[in-house]
Amino acid sequence: MDTRTRWQRVGWSLPWLLFQFFPVTDLVTTDRPLPVRVVAGLLLLAFTVVYLDVFRRAFGGGCFGPPALSRLALVAVLGVVLALWMGPSWAGLMIYVSAAAAAALPERWVWPAVAAAAAVCVLAVGAHGELDNLFVLPVLCVLTAFGLRGTRHLVAVNNELAEAREELARNAVAEERLRFARDLHDLLGHSLSLIALKSELAGRLAEADPARARTEMADVEAVARRALAEVRDAVSGYRQVSSAQALAEARSALSGAGIAVRLPARVPVLPGPVDAALGWVVREATTNVLRHSGARSVAVTLTEDGAEAVLTVTDDGRGPSEDTEPGSGLAGLAERVGKLGGALTGGAGPDGGYELRAVLPLVPAPVPEAVSR
Repeated sequence: MDTRTRWQRVGWSLPWLLFQFFPVTDLVTTDRPLPVRVVAGLLLLAFTVVYLDVFRRAFGGGCFGPPALSRLALVAVLGVVLALWMGPSWAGLMIYVSAAAAAALPERWVWPAVAAAAAVCVLAVGAHGELDNLFVLPVLCVLTAFGLRGTRHLVAVNNELAEAREELARNAVAEERLRFARDLHDLLGHSLSLIALKSELAGRLAEADPARARTEMADVEAVARRALAEVRDAVSGYRQVSSAQALAEARSALSGAGIAVRLPARVPVLPGPVDAALGWVVREATTNVLRHSGARSVAVTLTEDGAEAVLTVTDDGRGPSEDTEPGSGLAGLAERVGKLGGALTGGAGPDGGYELRAVLPLVPAPVPEAVSR
């Protein structure tokens, strides 16, 4: 820990040192033997040093233990000895004892210690008949303890808030990493699958139909360039895939693979987040059809009734098996859809094959009101 932080801790106690004006003035102006002045001055110096150390440790967030107890006991002993020995001008030292107890002791020990400090203060002042003039000193012992407990509570709360902010920042970074990984998977998974498919097709057509092969390779180049642009957009955080764009890409990819495609006659106008989420669903479904299904036809429906939008992608392929586990793409989609209050389900279609279904509300779900107590 650096020196600046250490002195910031000590700084909480410095304003209270103004009360030492009275014992120091009494030490200088009152006629006493020189040995008494020297001893009293040294004891006052030791009292101040140990008192500052107690505050440094208390506001440093350290645990209460034997070292802290011994220092606090030394402050109390020195304060009591000087107050009872040197007279009313020194009784204000019990305010320091009360402050140190409030800053360093656990809650259950604070108020007995404060009451004892106030009692010693009353005794030191009353023994010289000055209680009427200096009655405020015992009161200050109690008020100081209240003030220091509040200050200590504020410091603890501020520390907790700082830790909470750091934790939120770490969680935000982790969430952004997951989002970015999901977006890259959704973007590159579809594009690379299409590139691999068209490259394989071009290789088969290279001798039989060179013109068709050149067309397929031109499509590969276009897909690669689009994928590169999409990755750049994703890195910048601006990429949103619309459902209409995803459907157009699905028609091109599936038709190029020799798969019959039936798409919606019209694409409804949807809220931005819903439209983007359904676009990702279409892309992931298309990628899975190309990779795994062995399907010969795919049907896509997209409807909305003012309350929710429903997207289904159905193929006539092999369908799910008992050993099939959802991949990271579907897991990412389910998370994306779930954040909008929707649901993503996948399984065997009504006529075999595989059906992926996404249901998304068109308006945000109402936030429940807090229950009053």
